[in-house]
Amino acid sequence: MIIVTGGAGFIGSAVVWKLNERGMDDVLVVDNLARTEKWKNLVNRTYRDYVHKDDFLDRLEKNAFHAIEAIVHMGACSSTTESDADFLIKNNFHYTRRLSEYCLQKEIRFISASSAATYGNGDRGFSDDIDGLAGLKPLNMYGYSKHLFDRWAVRFNAINRMASLKFFNVFGPNEYHKDDMCSMIFKGFQQIRRTKRIRLFKSYHPSYPDGGQRRDFVYVKDCVEVIAWLLDHPAVNGLFNVGSGVDRCWNDLAAALFQAMRLPAQIDYIDMPASLKDKYQYYTRATMDKLSAAGYSRGFTVLEDAVHDYVTNYLEAEDSYL
Repeated sequence: MIIVTGGAGFIGSAVVWKLNERGMDDVLVVDNLARTEKWKNLVNRTYRDYVHKDDFLDRLEKNAFHAIEAIVHMGACSSTTESDADFLIKNNFHYTRRLSEYCLQKEIRFISASSAATYGNGDRGFSDDIDGLAGLKPLNMYGYSKHLFDRWAVRFNAINRMASLKFFNVFGPNEYHKDDMCSMIFKGFQQIRRTKRIRLFKSYHPSYPDGGQRRDFVYVKDCVEVIAWLLDHPAVNGLFNVGSGVDRCWNDLAAALFQAMRLPAQIDYIDMPASLKDKYQYYTRATMDKLSAAGYSRGFTVLEDAVHDYVTNYLEAEDSYL
């Protein structure tokens, strides 16, 4: 059995999709559906059971689940604007630590989600080498909560017995429940469908024109390919970036959207909210040498191709879910 926490969420449900695609349905989904629309991410999926996240840890530590091959821990509060620091530390750090300690004790494969938000404004680079970990300064509490776990795992030498993945700007099907945390590809698609135009933030940095701020956009299907490979290679452990390894600007993203939607590009540049100006990342790009050196050789989808697949096979399709 493979357990996927956050299994009804964006990346988590994509992991379940990938496992199903491989013919695996002995999957336990752990999540907190509450009154969200996340349940729709599970409609097309096959799995053994669903357990609420608040019940899961206690049941796990009482050995209620048997024959666990791996735990893929994608569950977390992923809101970069969440201001309840105690909640984020409890949910993203303490919960992950308890879960990892159980896996290490029982020698269960453990793969968890970190974030590129741990890199802060990027002035210290985007290397997943653990030697530079202590110097990183996340710009928001979400990133800090993920950083706390990475530092704990390194400090207690646990990182060499698990895989922690620093996801960059992930987009793709099954993100629809994320509201303001949805990717700009999804938000832009909605804007273009309504108005034939897209809105991007103005730049407040002299090195970047409006819409010229750069990001490492990575397709969710590529992310779950990495996770599937790590499941196949349990001896590969450490802290790894998961991005395309290429930085592209928001204007490129908008152009790809308009092209996929068969419309001429029309972009409006809008003021950035004051609350974001001091926390905004103008540039991100994953260094992917470490994952490649570990043996991962599959490429990452070019932005235009990924946007085209997302738009034509999901956003414009009758069934938009994996």
